[in-house]
Amino acid sequence: MQTQQYRKKLIEVDIPLDAINHESARDASLTHGHPSTLHRYWARRPLAACRAVIFASIVDDPSTSGEFDTEAEQSEERKRLHGLIKRLIIWKDCSDENLLAEARYEIACSVARSRSEVAPTDADEVLDYLSRNAPPVYDPFCGGGSISLEAQRLGLRAIASDLNPLPVLITKALIEIPPQFAGNSPVNPASEPLRMSVSEQNMDSPPSWKGSAGLADDIRYYGNWMCVEAEKRIGHLYPKIQILEGDTATVVAWLWARTVPCANPACGIEMPLMTTFQLSTKSGDEHWTRPRVNQESKEILWTVQSRPDGIPKNGTVNRHGASCVACGSPVKLRYVREQCNAGKMSETLTAIVVESKGKRRFLSPLDAHVKIAQSAEPERKPEQPMPNNPTLVSGRGYGITHWHQLFTKRQTVALNTFGDLLAKVRHLIIQEGTEAKYANSVCTYLALAIGRMAESGCKGAWWENGSPCLRTVFARQAIQMTWSFAEANPFSTSTQNWRAQIEWIAKVIENLPTSVNKGEVFQADAATTTHAYNSPLIATDPPYYDNIDYADLSDFFYVWLRPLLRGIYPDLFSSILTPKDEEIVAIPSRFDDSARRFEQLLGKALFQMRQQCSLEFPIAIMYAYKQHEENRGGKTSTGWETMLTALVNSGFQVVGTWPMRTEQSKAMKTTKNALASSIILVCRPRSENAPFTDRRTFVNKLAEELPPALDKLTRVARINPVDLAQAAIGPGMEVYSRYSKVIRASGQPVTIREALIEINDQIAAYHEKETGVLDSETQFCLTWIRKHGYMEGDFGDAQLLATAKGVDIGRMHDKLLAAERGQVRLLSGDEFAERDYSEDMCTWEGCARMAWHLEIGEKRGGIQGCVSVGRTMRSRYESVERLARLLYNYYENRGDSQNAVRYSSLVTEWRIITEEIGLDIEQLEFM
Repeated sequence: MQTQQYRKKLIEVDIPLDAINHESARDASLTHGHPSTLHRYWARRPLAACRAVIFASIVDDPSTSGEFDTEAEQSEERKRLHGLIKRLIIWKDCSDENLLAEARYEIACSVARSRSEVAPTDADEVLDYLSRNAPPVYDPFCGGGSISLEAQRLGLRAIASDLNPLPVLITKALIEIPPQFAGNSPVNPASEPLRMSVSEQNMDSPPSWKGSAGLADDIRYYGNWMCVEAEKRIGHLYPKIQILEGDTATVVAWLWARTVPCANPACGIEMPLMTTFQLSTKSGDEHWTRPRVNQESKEILWTVQSRPDGIPKNGTVNRHGASCVACGSPVKLRYVREQCNAGKMSETLTAIVVESKGKRRFLSPLDAHVKIAQSAEPERKPEQPMPNNPTLVSGRGYGITHWHQLFTKRQTVALNTFGDLLAKVRHLIIQEGTEAKYANSVCTYLALAIGRMAESGCKGAWWENGSPCLRTVFARQAIQMTWSFAEANPFSTSTQNWRAQIEWIAKVIENLPTSVNKGEVFQADAATTTHAYNSPLIATDPPYYDNIDYADLSDFFYVWLRPLLRGIYPDLFSSILTPKDEEIVAIPSRFDDSARRFEQLLGKALFQMRQQCSLEFPIAIMYAYKQHEENRGGKTSTGWETMLTALVNSGFQVVGTWPMRTEQSKAMKTTKNALASSIILVCRPRSENAPFTDRRTFVNKLAEELPPALDKLTRVARINPVDLAQAAIGPGMEVYSRYSKVIRASGQPVTIREALIEINDQIAAYHEKETGVLDSETQFCLTWIRKHGYMEGDFGDAQLLATAKGVDIGRMHDKLLAAERGQVRLLSGDEFAERDYSEDMCTWEGCARMAWHLEIGEKRGGIQGCVSVGRTMRSRYESVERLARLLYNYYENRGDSQNAVRYSSLVTEWRIITEEIGLDIEQLEFM
């Protein structure tokens, strides 16, 4: 194959990364109407990032468009395109048809340029032109559908596939169904007067509803009908409650605690397993539930009170064991597991949450409510076994082996009831004279509402006492053992009720783009089957090695959705559980030699893409996997190694990389260093004539090209320290993958693992170089802490180090150091906080003060405290971020996550601090 001549795309040269990251970080906090709220799926990509990546992957960079001769003209045009991207990625503006028309026109111009044509200017003609001439966008691992949806929003044809039926269903609901019924009127009887009034306005044309408003209206109507009918059938299982004023109140949730028999034979009481007795920590509304032991009946009675009097300070269970509230006997967690596996785990009602006169109240439990809950008898339940994977489903260690065990009998009855009503809804819609295809579509969305109901209506849901409110089972990408769970009332008007689930879905449908080109979604194994016809532009988010057990997690929903939708999608729901044998993940509990298997299957999928992708457009691969494995000879990551090996062996070359903030950032302030970014690998097919090179040349090229790339990552992209090792893989692999082979002197190839080790060595060298540009006092402190930490050391050692660094140790006394009886130690952040600021404070002191302010919080300074320090430091302000990165790297390598997070948080908040000071972060340079 000859070297392919192509125009470089914007994503290969420059994109407004900081703005994209800013909007992507906000994506997780967007709720009503946001497509992510349609139904749960794991590791969704932020829509802002997907929109920007697709746009930049298809639009020509001005340097190769042939229309701008000078660098100044190219830079000005690039700036204009960046401005368009910055507007396009804002969520509240992404439905603006004028803005979308502008973006689609830019895409059409690049497509027309490659065809030696002139793009149309009329918005409808542009859409038609893109449908006929632009490449479709194909995602073979569609997941939550973000990439496909944003391709469609930009006016491109979207093709998506996945092996897992759940993401296929979700993506169909996002891109395939809505355009089919765009502008259609609702069919429900309540909409008839409105349909008539619209029709009378223009007797010559049928009534028209904007976008998917008609579909959303039917979802609301028939969802409400299901609620009314369900309450007729099972409303007696959800009784109201009498309150002191004589009024009745609707229950929001029943709060239960799991129990096992006490190990003390003299006690034998059912001891509750609770991590806390507090129901609400909200100021002015604190509540607790208090256990009272009836020794005669061997029962625990519960009383809700607004003071903690007589209540144990801690809960009764933690990761080490449990204790009995009646006799105080401690037991190890092993005993709890044994009792659970013996079928002796039960539940006790600890409190009831009600809604009354516009506010929530906490009431003591009632025996009548316990008996009603126990009276529920489901006619059927999901009997399928859960995966034998305790890291995925922690309840497997506590006797929970089948999916139905995650649900109370009353929850199972409720889910069955709403499921039964779904078939009646389909019949009602067809009775209205509409086609079965539309009835099936409405039922698809109502089934997704049942899926949402299962997520909040199971024993894994829990009561968050800080808000307070009910939280769903998937607080993380696993099913955790929940000792105290909350059972929602689907017929309330408060948290997680049925009508709320319907409204979430209806708002999503109303906000989806509909006047767009069609979308197609298939169930397919990416390693063996491709739907990449017509040389598509490929953008995808492949599985992250062993990070997420997608298929096992999806079974939670699949066991409920399959009976509801098997008649509508017989091929999609043909298997008893989600397909797992062909899933491209590295799950040791499921597969032998899982790393090798992952590499082979992903390699096959990438080879399929390599064979079918457009040679005119690069492919974009999003990947997020933290380097964390220690190996002799260096630090590498099996997750990255296997993915990159598959990528290079399948014939791709990395031509660009961008670290994008695609993960939720909330975890960054916890005791864990959570990965916050995905790395966008921009790839082109590698020429068959690509040269090979030797190891020395590769290392020299790496030493030449990686430091400027690291400068860009830290100074321009402002990437969080926790992501730097991952982000640096990209530019490092740009060097490695441009060669057909990298050969040692022995003739053996240099492996991806060895290349990753070399990349990490270059990062270490970069950090060492960064240390050398800090002020001398800071260099002294950095060297001292690496040797002594905050412990005391000999004054003589300090004197020698001060001489080597060219600083006056006497001047450092009481400023940076405390000295007594021939011993020296560094001052801590607390000690700095007790002293006034001085204009000549060094970078070390400024960094210590800022980290302290952030850790203590707003009551003792917070962001504003950092701002005060920064303003005082003047010219040395910017060097604080450099030092924070170095300290993060130091503590991370030591395994000290608490201190690592302290400095990672400072870098994370740097933009806000800088803006508060009144500086333009994009104009700052390291001092």
